[in-house]
Amino acid sequence: MADSYSLVKGGKLKLKGHKSHKKHKKEKRKRKRDDDSDGEVVKDEDAVKHGGWWEMKNFEEIAKAGSSAIEMGNMAYMLALDNGLFTVGPTREIGEGPNPEEILTAIKVTDTKIALKSGYDKYISVDSVGRVAGRSDAIGSREQWEPIFQDGKLALLGCNDCFVGVDEEGDVVCKSKVAGESEIVKMRCCLSREVDPKANIPLEERGKIKDAEINYVKKFQSFQDRKLKISKEDIKVLKKAKKSGELHEAMLDRREKMKADRYCK
Repeated sequence: MADSYSLVKGGKLKLKGHKSHKKHKKEKRKRKRDDDSDGEVVKDEDAVKHGGWWEMKNFEEIAKAGSSAIEMGNMAYMLALDNGLFTVGPTREIGEGPNPEEILTAIKVTDTKIALKSGYDKYISVDSVGRVAGRSDAIGSREQWEPIFQDGKLALLGCNDCFVGVDEEGDVVCKSKVAGESEIVKMRCCLSREVDPKANIPLEERGKIKDAEINYVKKFQSFQDRKLKISKEDIKVLKKAKKSGELHEAMLDRREKMKADRYCK
C-alpha cells in the first residue's frame, strides 16, 4: 500500500371506519427502503455503528456529500481546535457519530480535487511547517486536497504532495510523501442514500398498466381523427408481458391492430 501511494502525484388488518394516519405511510416507506428485491432486510452495519455516517468510496460521493467527517483510526475523527489546528478526537462509542467540531464541509473544486471548510468557517490548508490548519478565508491552491482511492483505501493528498496523517503528539499533519497506516483515512457523511424506486421507470409507465397504454397511445398516435384508439383486448396480456419484459412490444402490437401509431407499418 505504501509503495503504491508513493507513486502518486497529484399489511395490517383494516377495520371498517378505521382511518390511517400519515405516519403509517412514512413507516411503510421506511420498511420498503430497508427491504431488497428478495424481501430481505438490508442494512449498512458499518454506518449503523458510526451513528448513520457511512463511508464514501469514490470522489463522486465526496463531491456530493457536503457535511463530512474524516475518520483517523478506529471510531475517532479529525477535530478542529479553536486555534485553527487539528487533532484526533476521542474514540466514539458504537452508534455515535462525529461531534460538531469534527464535521467539515466538502466542496468540489475540480474533477479530482476538493476544498474542506471547518466548523469555524475557515478553509483547511497546510501551513509552513506541514501542519493541517483551518485559517483561510478563501480557496487557493493551498486549500485544495486530492482524495486518492486505491485498493479500497483512501488517503488525502495535500498541496505539498504529502499525505494527511497523525504525528506522535496526536496532531494532524501533512508531511509524509508515502501513505502508510497513519495516513489511511475514511471520509464519512450522513447524506441520505435513499433512491427513488421509480427513478428508472419511464414517466408513461408510472401507474396502472391501462394508464401506461393510454399514455403511449397519446404519445405515438397518428391523430388522424383526433380520437384515442385504445385496444379492447384483455389487459391481462399486458400484465403478462410486463413480467416477461416484453411490455413495449405487446403495446406496439395492440396499437398496430388499432392503427393507432404513426410508426405502424
